[in-house]
Amino acid sequence: MPKPGLKQLIMNNEIITGLVIRSSRNIMTVRIDTPEGKKELECRIKGKVLKGHENVYNPIAPGDIVLVNNAMILSVQERRNLFSRFNQKGSSSQLLAANIDLVLCLCTPVSPPFRPRFLDRVILQADIAGIEAFVICNKIDLEYNDIDIDERLEEYKRIGYKVICVSAKTGKGIEELKREIAGKTCVLTGQSGVGKSSLLNALSPGLDIREGELNEKYDRGVHTTTMSVMFDISGDTRIIDTPGVRRFIPDGIEPGEVITYLREFAPLAGKCSFGLSCSHRIEPGCKIMEAVHAGAIHEDRYESFLRIVDDIEGKDNDD
Repeated sequence: MPKPGLKQLIMNNEIITGLVIRSSRNIMTVRIDTPEGKKELECRIKGKVLKGHENVYNPIAPGDIVLVNNAMILSVQERRNLFSRFNQKGSSSQLLAANIDLVLCLCTPVSPPFRPRFLDRVILQADIAGIEAFVICNKIDLEYNDIDIDERLEEYKRIGYKVICVSAKTGKGIEELKREIAGKTCVLTGQSGVGKSSLLNALSPGLDIREGELNEKYDRGVHTTTMSVMFDISGDTRIIDTPGVRRFIPDGIEPGEVITYLREFAPLAGKCSFGLSCSHRIEPGCKIMEAVHAGAIHEDRYESFLRIVDDIEGKDNDD
């Protein structure tokens, strides 16, 4: 007697385990293994509010393993990790991806301009979540004459992050990136216009994802991804593409904890004359400011630190 397929499983009212591959706030696409092969099922949360996840902007993200009954999500299985950001509109955590191995932080030298403070926030969130982060500089086929960009990329290497320069257009660096992500589940994040869709198409041409264009007036990207979506690249390699954002506020951290997650800052935590109460702005005997003056901490990273703390405290600053 043949085993029941997906329709029969639903009709039998069976509880099914599945992988979330697409997620908006209220509707999720769940991939389920059946005797007929992998099937995708559009699901909603039973009761509209997932128990134990009431205070988040969206309770489920791609990468989550869920229990489904009759196209209703009953619960989320325990996560290995979670990558999120603070959503100002909802004044709560916005979950972007779950159970991942790598955070891929995409930037460009130009078109749109290089914005290291955005990268600082993303790699900080990766460290908060305990996930390895890579900085990927796309569009290196474009000419630029700014030594500060090369200096900042070298600074990321110095403090322990891997940096890969690629061109989704020419293919340069793509094979190296494929080797680095092989067999892993990654989350891809970056500001609008940095070429996330182009990079995904370069890694797996069969995806044929629609690519956006830059707004010429403001040199900013036009949003082409409106929700987090998981793509199969090859074999067990998966990438979760996230919506392009212009502002990224770290999530799940208090202002006084920021210093403990910034790699080159952390060894100095608590060693200032005012100890952990030091704001690292004006106090005499501040080890952080001394390290900045000595060149051990990059001035721009220090500025990022101050702005991140301000944002977490609720102050309004541009990235």
